[in-house]
Amino acid sequence: MTVKQQWAIVVGAIVILGAGSFAFQRAYGTRVEQVGIGAPAPPFTAYTVDGAHRAVGLAAYKGDVTILNVWATWCGPCKAEMPTLQGLYEMFKPNGLKVVAVSIDETASDDSVRAYARNMGLTFDILHDAQYRIEGAYQVVGYPSSYVIDRDGVIRKVWLGAADWTSPGNIALVRNLLGLPASTAESGAPAAGGLAATP
Repeated sequence: MTVKQQWAIVVGAIVILGAGSFAFQRAYGTRVEQVGIGAPAPPFTAYTVDGAHRAVGLAAYKGDVTILNVWATWCGPCKAEMPTLQGLYEMFKPNGLKVVAVSIDETASDDSVRAYARNMGLTFDILHDAQYRIEGAYQVVGYPSSYVIDRDGVIRKVWLGAADWTSPGNIALVRNLLGLPASTAESGAPAAGGLAATP
């Protein structure tokens, strides 16, 4: 390859990157909001798997402490964490905790997702987003991805990967957001790992 051909490739790559940047800015503006701790939870729409295929969005959980979990039936770590998510939900459901798990299975039917949830014994809200639009809205980079959202719609914790939702730190975080007094065992316990946590 000659030097001239190499320079042609470099210039071509710069033009393509510039055009891509221009197109991105035209589509999304010059500022892309970071989805993270302290940011407002972005709106999303997914569908119930109860046969009605009703559209449900973040607005349905307005004013509630909500754990939003993005998962898939083929995801091993998702399956591993679901029992602890169910455990946390059962612990705090009487206090108003909401858990919504949005499946991004592209080829699985609503019936398959519903059967999977039933077999796992999950009683919290299961939604399906076969077009995985929620990935873009929440800047999902892996599965499972979870977002703890406070009553004001602000993200208080982001977690990538399987979590033990019944750990003392996660219990303390949820108790705090629900306005419940900390138990003796949980006092001073830090929120369990993740990308970040703000009790």
